[in-house]
Amino acid sequence: MLPVIDSHHHVWRQADLAWLQGPMQPRIFGPYEPLRRDYPMREFLDDLAGCGVAGSVYVQANWPAGGALEEVRWVQSIADETGWPHAIVGYADMLSDDIEPLVREQMRSPRFCGVRMQMHWHENTLYRFAATPDLADDARLRRNVRVLAAHGLSFDLQVFASQMAGAARLAKDNPEVTFVLQHAGMLEDLSAAGITAWREGLRQLADQPNVVVKLSAFGTFIHRNDPAHIAFIAREALTLFGARRCLFGSNFPIEKLWARYPDLMAAHRAALAGLPEADQRAVLHDTAARVYRIAASTLTPI
Repeated sequence: MLPVIDSHHHVWRQADLAWLQGPMQPRIFGPYEPLRRDYPMREFLDDLAGCGVAGSVYVQANWPAGGALEEVRWVQSIADETGWPHAIVGYADMLSDDIEPLVREQMRSPRFCGVRMQMHWHENTLYRFAATPDLADDARLRRNVRVLAAHGLSFDLQVFASQMAGAARLAKDNPEVTFVLQHAGMLEDLSAAGITAWREGLRQLADQPNVVVKLSAFGTFIHRNDPAHIAFIAREALTLFGARRCLFGSNFPIEKLWARYPDLMAAHRAALAGLPEADQRAVLHDTAARVYRIAASTLTPI
């Protein structure tokens, strides 16, 4: 069984996250009552046990304003205690005047390696997160992306198909930064026209050699673990980006709303089964290790 680095997951304490308290808020993944509790590292490790996962990447979980540094420090403390996760993607408000002071403090945590600020905007308000669709062209965000470049940090890029042209321009103008496209561009419209627009957006991003694509969260809009759906999206992404620019992520515990980790992992392995072993290894392990700078000496399959 080829080893895996899960490049996208969360752990949390409910008390830290306002969106897990009080009334449920609209989310692209639908109702989430089972998640309104603590999800500790111990449970995550239990979920993935026996699946060949050797390492993982924590991705920010929308702590309240002002909590970006505390979030990274807390996750680093978990890594110090358990050895997991092996990399941390934190948050920074890329529309602030200057993220430099925050990033310098976040970098004191050894496993901090990059930033995500969700930029996805959609005409459907239930799918909308950002205030406007054109953040990739915002001068403040572009200035702060240059801060990431100066420190060798990656940017986890979360956009819908209609925003991909702008995201491609952002990547082209910042070749020193590795942009990690979240969830293969979040295909939400499965009509012929929707798939065509998504595929064209992916092509524009694939034209930028500093963009990689994360094969993750494919149950977001269909609310199930569908091996055929996973295989379709993986095939499209692999055709455009190639295996060395694709990486697997579970998006747990969000995907836990409808899937067991072994079943999700089996569906992704099946989607890659026809590829040469080197390509499978790239998607499941090597790309994530390279992008998030994970040392092989820290990895142990469980």
